[in-house]
Amino acid sequence: MLPPGEPKFRRRKAARPGEIVAAALAVFAERGFAAARLDEIAARAGVSKGALYLYFETKEEIFRAVVDHAIAPNMQMIRAMVAAHPGPFPALLRAVGERIGALIETVPIGGVVKMVIGEARNFPEIARVWHDELAAQALGALTDAVRAAQVRGEVRVGDPRMFALELIAPMIMGVIWRETFVPVGALPFDLSALAGQHVETMLHGMMATEAVA
Repeated sequence: MLPPGEPKFRRRKAARPGEIVAAALAVFAERGFAAARLDEIAARAGVSKGALYLYFETKEEIFRAVVDHAIAPNMQMIRAMVAAHPGPFPALLRAVGERIGALIETVPIGGVVKMVIGEARNFPEIARVWHDELAAQALGALTDAVRAAQVRGEVRVGDPRMFALELIAPMIMGVIWRETFVPVGALPFDLSALAGQHVETMLHGMMATEAVA
């Protein structure tokens, strides 16, 4: 609903960066970074290529906007969940696993993950953005949670950062499997179920006692 007296074109202009970001997310996921064309992004966003340049000067800048506005907010929600949960650790880990499973099923993040991995050597800036804004943030939040659980005596002795990587790695592998092998005939995995099963497996290995309920 437009505020009284606000011209329609002003609302449309304000909405365009978001429309461009949504279009770019889809194109990057489908085409990869090198093959993504600015004119296709513009067409999907319903703007001219010239209009696109009013908001973003380079494809790298569009990618950063995709990370900042389409993906990072989900990561920030997960970080907030971790920060607000003092324990017990099993309940936190199950909640995080459920949220991550839902995220990778509803947001086309998998194609972008595959893109970053495949094109990082030729386009190191996209890997740097992904690491700084997402990967390092997720790993850091889980590392802090594991360390805090160790202080409380819930989690056994071990490198908390390595524990955090062990928690994340199977989901990354599941996404890579889905994006790389399922299109050529491999049987898919239910990634939400994978997240749940992996959490339970890790809890039995990480907890200082077998009481993981």
